[in-house]
Amino acid sequence: MLIIGHRVVHDLLANQENHLLDLIADAYRLHDEGCTAVPNSVFLRFPGDARNRIIGLPAHVGGAEAVAGVKWIASFPGNVAQGKLRASAAILLNSMADGSPEALLEASLISARRTAASAALAAAKLTPDPAPTGVSLIGCGPINGEILRFTHAALPSLREVALYDLDPARGEAFAEKARTMLPEARFTVLRRAEDALAAHRLVSLATTASEPHLGLEACPAGATVLHVSLRDLTVEAILGAQNVVDDADHVCREQTSLHLAEQATGGRDFIDTPIGALLRGTSGFRRDPERTVVFSPFGLGALDMALARWVRDEARRLGRGIGIDAFLPEPA
Repeated sequence: MLIIGHRVVHDLLANQENHLLDLIADAYRLHDEGCTAVPNSVFLRFPGDARNRIIGLPAHVGGAEAVAGVKWIASFPGNVAQGKLRASAAILLNSMADGSPEALLEASLISARRTAASAALAAAKLTPDPAPTGVSLIGCGPINGEILRFTHAALPSLREVALYDLDPARGEAFAEKARTMLPEARFTVLRRAEDALAAHRLVSLATTASEPHLGLEACPAGATVLHVSLRDLTVEAILGAQNVVDDADHVCREQTSLHLAEQATGGRDFIDTPIGALLRGTSGFRRDPERTVVFSPFGLGALDMALARWVRDEARRLGRGIGIDAFLPEPA
């Protein structure tokens, strides 16, 4: 068993944005081709506790470098007020030869960067020319920090960043930290979510909202909205937009905005295409320059496995991590 802790994961992922974008794009293509197995996520909730949860995401990615495993990720939003990270995660990878567990990885950074890479891919694919010069981030937590990092890698034209958070101090702190990552960019902290929607044609929503609270009326024509947190937008906003998802079966669950839209309409005709087909060039999707397009990724476990496999392989190649020889029982 190879144990790969956070520091090693951090070191291996450093300055790998473009490579990770390629890995995530490949995983999406394989998923669209039917070369993955992604069962429904398991949500562990606690009696009398509506906020906290732990999610299990088992997945398999086929192809030349097949991998299988499970991500176990906890979301405790109250941690933020205590100066802790909202999410913590681990990934267990199994051998494709005999099924035995072979690697355990600290996965908070893997999870955040696969989320950010998927959002950045959508931004680059869905944002019409000319390339956007600005982005609005609603929710000033670690996920939007990573989305800014990866979106700038995919769209280096970005020079302006508008920020909104329920806590303005978090927005100011986010801006101060992000300036070290994008020193050439101009950051503006806004006081209303609607002002952030109106500021730029590219918007990322990464909040802890548990129910819809936001429409898209303030967006400029042809805006692209990365609906990463999945529960911010009203049913009316979803039905009025062009909708791109990672997987319709997954995203229309657990009272997401799209799940509520499905319940309201009795179907999924409002979903235009999965991103895998878009990346493969098989979707037939045509962008309406006057309408907002919304990308709503449920967050497929296949993406986590693709990144975890690469981290595991790099750790082995470089001799990083801690090997435990006596983890498994001796053969009978």
